[in-house]
Amino acid sequence: MKIMENDKYISTSDLARILGVTRQAIQKQLKDASGVKIKKVGAGFLYDIETLPEDIKERIKKVQKETTEQVINLSQKPSKDLDFEKELWKAADKLRGNIDTGEYKYIVLGLIFLKYVSDSFYQRKDDLEKSVSDPKSASFISDESSRKYYVEQKEPYRAKGIFYIPEKARWDYLQKHTMHHDIGRYIDEALEAIEEENPSLKSILPKVYSRTPVESHSLGELINLFSKIKFDHNIDQEKDILGRVYEYFLGQFASEEGKRGGEFYTPRSIVKLLVEILEPYEGARVFDPACGSGGMFVQSGEFLKIHKKDSTKISFYGQEFNINTWRLCKMNLALRGMEGQIEQGNSYYDNKFSDFRFDFVLSNPPFNADWDPKRLSDKDPRLKYGTPPATNANFMWIQHFIYHLAPNGMAGFVMANGALAAGHKEGEIRKRIIEDDLVDVIIACPPKLFYNVTLPVSLWFLTKNKKNGRFRNRTGETLFIDAREIYEPVPGSRKQVTFTDEQIQKIANTVRAWRGEEGFGKYEDTPGFCKSATLEEIRKNGYVLTPGRYVGVKPEEDDGIPFEEKMKKLTSELEEYFKQGRELEEKIRENLKKINF
Repeated sequence: MKIMENDKYISTSDLARILGVTRQAIQKQLKDASGVKIKKVGAGFLYDIETLPEDIKERIKKVQKETTEQVINLSQKPSKDLDFEKELWKAADKLRGNIDTGEYKYIVLGLIFLKYVSDSFYQRKDDLEKSVSDPKSASFISDESSRKYYVEQKEPYRAKGIFYIPEKARWDYLQKHTMHHDIGRYIDEALEAIEEENPSLKSILPKVYSRTPVESHSLGELINLFSKIKFDHNIDQEKDILGRVYEYFLGQFASEEGKRGGEFYTPRSIVKLLVEILEPYEGARVFDPACGSGGMFVQSGEFLKIHKKDSTKISFYGQEFNINTWRLCKMNLALRGMEGQIEQGNSYYDNKFSDFRFDFVLSNPPFNADWDPKRLSDKDPRLKYGTPPATNANFMWIQHFIYHLAPNGMAGFVMANGALAAGHKEGEIRKRIIEDDLVDVIIACPPKLFYNVTLPVSLWFLTKNKKNGRFRNRTGETLFIDAREIYEPVPGSRKQVTFTDEQIQKIANTVRAWRGEEGFGKYEDTPGFCKSATLEEIRKNGYVLTPGRYVGVKPEEDDGIPFEEKMKKLTSELEEYFKQGRELEEKIRENLKKINF
């Protein structure tokens, strides 16, 4: 085989994934194939796609086409359950070929966004056309050419918060060019045109399609794939499924990327539990200084919808360091018809919201991260309780959250378990926060909640006003919940677990009962699960916040066998083990004698 330099390669594992066979089968088939060129990469190698045998190249195209057709058939079903999103993902993943997951997610999510804004535009355009054509409507325009002119103006769309989409950026225009060898350029030009017409989207959309290694036919197939998300002219329902697909794809990309995926996506069950406990309300201001792809904001809006409140009457503020993740967040909010002031920058050193205070802080910050305290002033008002060590920014984040809380504000966030019991500088900071009576609820979570990361985490809830805020007076009290044994395995995964909706409600309702909310019964401590501890009890435990220290051990169920009977049985079994041990010892001695030892 000849070794060459080229940028269109594919690995054995990627070939196996696409064709649905083992890597050994691929290696066996290509072992004696003539003309196949490779590129050495470390101890391994990659195949040059163009030199693969024609039958394999044809099989790749056939599999991608069949998978797309399967999703098209599925999309024509009257209902769209989670299987629809799974099948859509499988098809998009097959079309990925050998492209890195981190790069491919921007390709796919950018197209979903483009489909969404086009659908929103079409819905408004359809409404306008009906309105100006109806003689009974106040917007009626008698002249046909004037009607056509009016529905192509920008203002009627912007007045309803809809992005104006120029003709060459509309989805049906792109569909007409799916077979074009330069479809990537058409998509980039569409995104540029959308940004030009809508300044709020400037620099957000991923204009990378003409430079991507994704082949043009695969880009065309992706457009065809997402074109099949249709609901018989029910655009609202269609937009909802696009939002669901976007979130599902975010989760799948996070899973594929493993630890890196946690930088832009927090598993939905964790986000849902945080929001259920905080209970955001209309008119609230919600802040996330490590906002990733915006999941905290989306779930806060969903919480209002579920409780028959207006999800547009809540304000979102966020900051995200990674520019590409910032773009994902802006697109995610736009997909839901939400708006927010989302800034790009480092929250440690460039706090974009230094003068803002919020009703809620919701966040999943980086765990145990290095940082540089020397870059902050000694008088930085966020460091009220002390300066954390450079080797761990956990308590930098915690103090950042506290600083941004309004007088009645509440914070809910994910934190590495080490912060519960860390000593030295961090322990002193935690002690001062506890003495200020800010710690409301601490929940220990099961391991493996995050994609491919077993690091155990806890959920912290802090409040500025325990005395006369939204709930009963909880001065000097903290609720500890040990939820380490409350989980369900994620279907099809041995590496991840999740909270079910029932488990989320069990935990959230325990908190609600403790806070004295109506309709949730009287709170009672449950050994092994929950305990309401006093500030004095926390002092006696050295200001350690590990729930296991407080909730105790779940009592064993009585099996009805008297203690004396159990001891007789155990003693008898133990004597039998001793006897077997003596016999084994004697046999070993005899064997050693036989070999003169």
